[in-house]
Amino acid sequence: MSNKQNDIWLKASVVGGLWASMEIIVGSFLHNTRLPFAGSILAFAGTILLIGFYQLWPQRGLIIRAGLITAIMKSVSPSAIILGPMTGIITEAALIELVIILLGNNFPSVAFAGVLSLSSALFHKIISVIILYGFNVITIYVNVINFALKQFDIKEAAPKEILFALLVVYVVTGIIAGVAGLFLGKKALKLRSEIPQEIFEKGIKEKEFFDLSGKQKTKELLLWIHIIAIPTGLFLFNFKGLLTGGIYSMVYVLLFGYYYRNSMRRLRKPIFWLQLILIILLSAFFWNTHSTDGVSLSMEGFWAGLEMMIRAIFIVVAFSALSVELRNKKVRNFLFKVGVGKFYQSVGMAFGALPQMIVLLPTAKEIIKKPVASLLKPLIYADSWLKIFKKQ
Repeated sequence: MSNKQNDIWLKASVVGGLWASMEIIVGSFLHNTRLPFAGSILAFAGTILLIGFYQLWPQRGLIIRAGLITAIMKSVSPSAIILGPMTGIITEAALIELVIILLGNNFPSVAFAGVLSLSSALFHKIISVIILYGFNVITIYVNVINFALKQFDIKEAAPKEILFALLVVYVVTGIIAGVAGLFLGKKALKLRSEIPQEIFEKGIKEKEFFDLSGKQKTKELLLWIHIIAIPTGLFLFNFKGLLTGGIYSMVYVLLFGYYYRNSMRRLRKPIFWLQLILIILLSAFFWNTHSTDGVSLSMEGFWAGLEMMIRAIFIVVAFSALSVELRNKKVRNFLFKVGVGKFYQSVGMAFGALPQMIVLLPTAKEIIKKPVASLLKPLIYADSWLKIFKKQ
């Protein structure tokens, strides 16, 4: 591999590692405080960082490589579901990279890149919710919003109008993120500083990022079973109804929920079950808000809510199981076989530096108090991390 290719992978390791560190710090705070729109907040911070890093190292292919590295690092997070966040991260990086390649690194293009990145977070959330609960959840959301509007004597909004209003918010936020990334990146160019080297006396050890906790074993056959089982389950729910889809899902959940019990963290969280109960209640009472009696109990809504609950349990178990099987060592071997060993090594290096990166970055409390300075810090440290990575 050429020195130029090697250099861009090292830089991508730095960007990916620092991005993942910020995801962990901010994500942990959002998780603990249960703030809404957590994914959008993370996308906002990620967009600023990616555009900022590009000001430091304006190399084609850097952002998408960093996105791939961060996405793979996300696979070792405590979350049982990794595919959703991984696809979201890759989509953000790909859109920003594409816009900068096509339109250049300038004020209008980074603003547009920010809009696409933040908007992708909105659509990613909508698609994720639909996959988890089905299209019925859209009806519930729209009816709840319109019920709230009625209380203020505001005219009911159509689904397209609600989506448009959300898009306006995300467009404005995206422009702010893109411009902030450009501004902070330019500022970081003037404020580059060295990290005290004694912090790194122990060096950076590459880590295995396909490790599994406990005694969980992976099997290639099970990987293919889950790949087939997930679309089959969704098909049965969408076209055969609650009875057929429910029976299929419950058999799957009982079999594989027990087999992968060590990886079913989400099912152990009370908040998950509270959300499902809330979905059933909202569905039962807000399924039909156009009746003359106003909000009333609907058995049709109750059954729709029950279907969404069973579907959600199936999706959580299925994607948790699939996430385990994707950590199969044969996946790693396949990466080397198709010639992306450098990518694998870059992830290992970034993952090995992750604990030290987190220590050096500001805490969640500091980020809230000084958001601009906090996002500037990883940009300023980028060159120092690159020097350290080159020594490994």
